[in-house]
Amino acid sequence: MADTPKAAPGKSPAAPAKAATPIKAAAPAKAAAPATPVATGDHKTHSFRRRLLGKVVSDKMQKTVVVEVVRRSRDTVYKKYVRHSNRYKAHDEKDEFKVGDRVEIMEHRPLSKDKRWKVVRLVARAVEE
Repeated sequence: MADTPKAAPGKSPAAPAKAATPIKAAAPAKAAAPATPVATGDHKTHSFRRRLLGKVVSDKMQKTVVVEVVRRSRDTVYKKYVRHSNRYKAHDEKDEFKVGDRVEIMEHRPLSKDKRWKVVRLVARAVEE
């Protein structure tokens, strides 16, 4: 009788413990699908880097363009839309973008003191007169 647990005063005795049910073994892991190689020159389709659209305002540097990104936000007091513009230096490897071109830029690792963006694609070519 010393081996059986005693119930606390005012409580009913505990029910006998049930036998533990066997745990099912996990299904064997499936073989990993072979990785599909990404074509050279293409960038990943899913990226966590920011992308912005802007207009090239300067191309006087080697392999660098200055892109002006204009965003519009609503004024908190007057409820009018206000233009805000930021200028970013972006890497242009082939010097193919000219002043007036609309381009898309993407965040990149630091390439120089001021350059942290890379031109991804041309959206619209500037109209020449």
